[in-house]
Amino acid sequence: MATVLLGIAAAGVLLPFSSGASAQAEGLRLTLAAKLAGDLMERIIATPPGQIMAAWDGYAEVQGQVKDAGGAVFTDPMYANFSRRVTCHDDVYVPQQKGPPLPPNYILVSVQTSYRGRKIASLSRLISR
Repeated sequence: MATVLLGIAAAGVLLPFSSGASAQAEGLRLTLAAKLAGDLMERIIATPPGQIMAAWDGYAEVQGQVKDAGGAVFTDPMYANFSRRVTCHDDVYVPQQKGPPLPPNYILVSVQTSYRGRKIASLSRLISR
């Protein structure tokens, strides 16, 4: 009887610690995903505007193949379950800009970071041509 009561008491004490560790791990994943999206967006912004669509539209890094700014795949196991994907739209008009026949002046770039196939961070930016 004492062992059962001790087991129940131990479970009640340890449960908050395990859920706290889980929340901390999820927070770390979210922070890292946002950083990975921001880093890739910086690389895209550094590309000359006339080359963004050709270089980045449809760009994807599959799970475990996320690259650093130098183009090398991250080897740290912490990055193993992340993937990234880029989409670009070059037909963006802003409200102050009159529509056609003027050419669009902006490219909308979106970077999505996923963890184990689940999208957890997305970053979008308008880039002037």
